[in-house]
Amino acid sequence: MSFLKLLIFHPILMLSAFTSTADGYYFYNIPECVYSTSDYSDMLLLWSFSFNKVVDLQYNSSVEKFVGYTEQGVKFAENANKDQALLQQLKAEVDRFCRHNAQNHDSSVRDKAVPPKITLKSVRQASGKIPAMLMCSAYDFYPKEIKVSWLRDGKLMTSEVTSTMELADGDWYYQIHSELEYTPKSGEQISCMVQHASSPKPIITHWDPSLLEPGRNKIAIGASGLVLGIIIAAAGLIYYKKKSAGRILVPN
Repeated sequence: MSFLKLLIFHPILMLSAFTSTADGYYFYNIPECVYSTSDYSDMLLLWSFSFNKVVDLQYNSSVEKFVGYTEQGVKFAENANKDQALLQQLKAEVDRFCRHNAQNHDSSVRDKAVPPKITLKSVRQASGKIPAMLMCSAYDFYPKEIKVSWLRDGKLMTSEVTSTMELADGDWYYQIHSELEYTPKSGEQISCMVQHASSPKPIITHWDPSLLEPGRNKIAIGASGLVLGIIIAAAGLIYYKKKSAGRILVPN
C-alpha cells in the first residue's frame, strides 16, 4: 500500500524477565491497524507475538488466520487456526477495535489543520549581472502536505525556483523554504503563494521591493536618531526654563 497510515497500540499483556543470567527474556504482543483510505475499506489487523524481538506468530486479517514465522510459531499457528471461535473473534476486531480507534484518531488528530506562519524576505539584491533572490518560508503548520509557488504579476513562475522538502520541527509541526532567483523589473509584483489544508484558498504574500533589508536598517537607524535628538532637545529646554526661573534680576 502507498502512503500507509499506521495506528499502533501497545497493550503489552506480559512483560516478564528472568534474570538467571545477565540477559533478559521478554514475551510481548502488538496489534497494528493499517489502512490507507479515508473510508477504512482496506483496514487490516496485524497481531504479532514476539519473543526477544523475534516475531514467532502473527494474526493477519487479510487471510483470517495465524501465520508462524519460527519453528515454535508454526506449531502455535497450527493449534490457533483450529479454534474457529478465536478466529471469528479476531475478525470482528477489525471493526470493533481498528475502525473505532481509527475514527477517533482521525477526528482528533489527522483532520485538524494548523495554518502556516509565512515570511517573505530578500536574501540577495540584484547587482550587475547577478539576479536578486527572495526566500519564502512557512513555519509551524500541520498537516505536512503543503505547496509553495511563486507568482509574477499573478502568473505562475516555474523556472529559477528551488525548495526544500517539508522539514519536521520535532513538535508535530513542519516548516518549508522556497527561493526564487529573478531579475527585478520596474512595476512588476512578485508574490509567494502557499496552498495548505488549513486554508480554503491560497495564501498569497506580496513582496514590497521598496523596503529591502538595508533600506529597513537605515530607516530604523534614522528614526532612532531622530527620537534621541528630540529627547535631548526637550531635556535641554526643561533645564533652561528651570535655571531661568531661579534667577533674580537686579536693575542697573
